[in-house]
Amino acid sequence: MKYVIVLGDGMAGEPVGQLGGMTTLEASKTPVMDRLAKMSEQGMARMVPKGMAPGSDTANLSVAGYDPQVYYTGRSPLEALSIGVDMKADDVAFRCNFVTLSEEAGAYEDRIIIDHSSDEISTEDAVILLEALKKEFAREGYHFYAGTSYRHLLIQHGGEVLELTPPHDILTRRIGAYLPKDPVLLEMMKKSFDILENHPVNLKRRRDGLHPANSIWFWGAGTRPALSSFLEKTGKKAVMISAVDLLKGIAVGAGMTPLFVEGANGGLYTNYDGKAKAALNALLNDGYDFAYIHVEAPDEMGHQGSVENKIQAIEWLDEKVIKNVVKGLGEAGEDFRILILPDHPTPICARTHTKEPVPYLLYDSRKAVEGQETYNEKKAKISGIMWEDGYRLIEHLLGD
Repeated sequence: MKYVIVLGDGMAGEPVGQLGGMTTLEASKTPVMDRLAKMSEQGMARMVPKGMAPGSDTANLSVAGYDPQVYYTGRSPLEALSIGVDMKADDVAFRCNFVTLSEEAGAYEDRIIIDHSSDEISTEDAVILLEALKKEFAREGYHFYAGTSYRHLLIQHGGEVLELTPPHDILTRRIGAYLPKDPVLLEMMKKSFDILENHPVNLKRRRDGLHPANSIWFWGAGTRPALSSFLEKTGKKAVMISAVDLLKGIAVGAGMTPLFVEGANGGLYTNYDGKAKAALNALLNDGYDFAYIHVEAPDEMGHQGSVENKIQAIEWLDEKVIKNVVKGLGEAGEDFRILILPDHPTPICARTHTKEPVPYLLYDSRKAVEGQETYNEKKAKISGIMWEDGYRLIEHLLGD
């Protein structure tokens, strides 16, 4: 028996006026998910515990079977694990985003946050900019590490966990009310604008019609996590397939194997087919029992507020990932169970995460059940099934 989770990050949402009151998931053409829906269990699951912020960190811990109220120590420490940072007990990790701020004359505090990802800046461009900052900010007790695209890391030795605001939560807002109180972090953010605004990389980005990565933004502070072994918890040998350091960090912490997929970048044009092939190879050829396939694109498009691109991301998830995985396992004669769901909603109207429960679809190749005509938020609610402790849903997947 093989087990698969396909996670469409932020795939769920709220009704959109220009779609006639449908959500982007409802409006998407998803023939594979809809075919499975007719033979599958659908329901709702609360992946973000009440009282916790609706981050991909807490939500994906839940999806992987780890109660965030027990295991969560911050987002960036999980990312530190993914890039091989050996955090000490008194280290604090901070996510260091490249963002785009408004560039009119005036104080740093009066700028508006325009883009939390600087047009999904390439890792190559971001590394050049990070090196420029590292030269200016070199000081005892602070170390920068390169991640992927706009997502990077600062480790502070002997630091303090601070409450900081994710940049995607304050798009289009004046930043003054959301800046860190810590004087060193604030100084770095302010100076980063002076260093980056006219950096050659950003001059070229403007010429190319792209947002400049003209500031860093710290958030997601936390200390070293301690996840229990996924293999010991479940008896399943697992792989994680994701372009996002957060998910790779969960994998490293849980003893899963993170797989590298060429061209997987966390954006709309990620390598969907490559992720499906990597999962099939792990399950059919390399002796793995469980594959967690994470696709970031629906979430990124939700943050951008793009109805068309979020629908495109969901449709490609259906066509290039779910279709290929289901077909590949079926043709190999493998019995399998597949769980399809988002981690949290990222509604177009909000352009950030919300903490509402998410719709899931659970298909078992050995036994069809009476399902719904399609898979979406409304159909999942009709079932009346609700997992308040979303981290227990994986037990249902693995329970046969």
